[in-house]
Amino acid sequence: MSLADQVRSALAGPQWPLPGHGHTAERWQRLADLARTDIVVGRLVEAHADATAILTELGRTDLLAPGQWWGVWAAEPPRPVVRAQPDPEDPDRLLLDGAKPWCSGAGLCDHALITVRDAADPDRRLLAAVELTGPGVRVEEAWANPGMTRSATHTVHLDQVPATRVGSGADYLDRAGFWHGGAGVAACWAGGAEAVADTLRGSRRDDPITLAHLGAVDAALAGARWTLAAAAAEVDAAPEDASAARIRALRVRAIVEAAAALTIDRVGRALGAGPLCQDAEHARAVADLSIYLRQSHAERDLAGLGELVRR
Repeated sequence: MSLADQVRSALAGPQWPLPGHGHTAERWQRLADLARTDIVVGRLVEAHADATAILTELGRTDLLAPGQWWGVWAAEPPRPVVRAQPDPEDPDRLLLDGAKPWCSGAGLCDHALITVRDAADPDRRLLAAVELTGPGVRVEEAWANPGMTRSATHTVHLDQVPATRVGSGADYLDRAGFWHGGAGVAACWAGGAEAVADTLRGSRRDDPITLAHLGAVDAALAGARWTLAAAAAEVDAAPEDASAARIRALRVRAIVEAAAALTIDRVGRALGAGPLCQDAEHARAVADLSIYLRQSHAERDLAGLGELVRR
């Protein structure tokens, strides 16, 4: 089954629970399970599930229809940028021009939520929904690393592409749901780490050094699972508390990132180069997870967390 078929199969399955509606743990566990099977599939499905949650929270479920595959393209480097101007033929629509980098699922998904700049006020950001199957959309391949290469993360060029305004940049970023989505990404990291750890779990080596590495990996990943379960319960208990959601998401991401990084390191030290060179599935999981973890902002996120919790 192709990557696209795997993603669409996951999207066509049982409805994804929305975060904060009583089943957040189920949502995150399903994402982790997908990523454990294939990190790239988990990553692309997570984006679609996040787009569904965003549109629901912003009151635009009218834009959702069965069979769609959504991406969320919200990277905001200084340049290039996408600018939006009103559509002269439809005041409720926008016309998008420019280039958007870091678009996962480019050329695969058929819809995307995209952050853009207001052409009349470049400091003002908007969130737009765009259909990607019409004219004016061009994908420029821009990926050099073998890790996550199947995620089709490229630069998308837009030339007078019609879009629907969903809200402002603040509508997108200031939601508690923005942080619930960030924790959902960590659930995928945890699943990817489990995939890497499975190679060590299946090893026939039983020397003390290998077992010590396995014990350390098991403890770290158990901590990640418990963290996600506890965080999911907190989300369901207070889904609208944006301040708490931000602190929670930064903590969850830090804990899971550390567990995943430890897993990659310990499995490599325990088993050596053999699986990385001779086991294509393991090598791909390590490469994919190593890149995916860099969605974290590392020390910048830790500094942000420190700023929030200091007294």
